[in-house]
Amino acid sequence: MTDRIVGALILALSIWYGITAGSYEASFGDPLGPAAFPIMLSIPAAVLSLALILRPDAEPKWPSAWPMMRQAAAIAILLGYAGFLEVAGFPLATFLAVALMGRLLQTTWPKAVASGAIMSAVLFLTFDYVLDLPLPLLPEFMS
Repeated sequence: MTDRIVGALILALSIWYGITAGSYEASFGDPLGPAAFPIMLSIPAAVLSLALILRPDAEPKWPSAWPMMRQAAAIAILLGYAGFLEVAGFPLATFLAVALMGRLLQTTWPKAVASGAIMSAVLFLTFDYVLDLPLPLLPEFMS
């Protein structure tokens, strides 16, 4: 029963996400438009949620408290990243998010910091120079 409830929630969320994404407008020249990626995500999410609804697990096992807390922490990091991105700039926000996600995945601090530094630099250069998508480089108070 829980699989069907979760499947119905994911289906409703993916339908809402796909419909909402259709109204996105951007001021820069992306040939596909800003709605393409969210719509591409909403379609497989809807299809996979139908699998949960139509073929639920007979005896689903829920994770214990620690994995659930780690999942909640991952969601909190991603929501914080989305809220912190414009305020802190893309490189700093991405560095912090990747480093914290690395720690959440139980890597060491040096590896988490190195991953954050490399990922933020590579992603910023890719978005800015290769994809020509403008991202905030510096925090708001510095620009």
